[in-house]
Amino acid sequence: MQNKSQFTIYNASAGSGKTYTLVKDYLRLLFQSKSKLAFRNILALTFTNKAVGEMKERIIDMLKEFSEEKIIDKPNDMFKDLAKELAISPKDLHYKSKTLLEIIVHNYAAFDISTIDGFNHRL
Repeated sequence: MQNKSQFTIYNASAGSGKTYTLVKDYLRLLFQSKSKLAFRNILALTFTNKAVGEMKERIIDMLKEFSEEKIIDKPNDMFKDLAKELAISPKDLHYKSKTLLEIIVHNYAAFDISTIDGFNHRL
């Protein structure tokens, strides 16, 4: 049996959809986890502080959008993709999003996305 790596590395040019993919993968990990504090155990690294801010903002923005009632009737592409990949009903994904958003906001200091340099410095 072959072990599946716990790490995913993306190498793509600017404008290729890396941020969309990273945000979707990050959210998928959160939704799949049995722990409501899974974000404390996800290591997400990027190159610049600007990219760190953008990633965190997009994750929070997606959770906000997923938490709105209208998402069930008018889902965006990421919501549809995640519901399909996770085999979860839109209503359940909506409710999980509300819970995760509240937990992350109340534990924002533990919601860590870092630059590679920042991570190495902490080591």
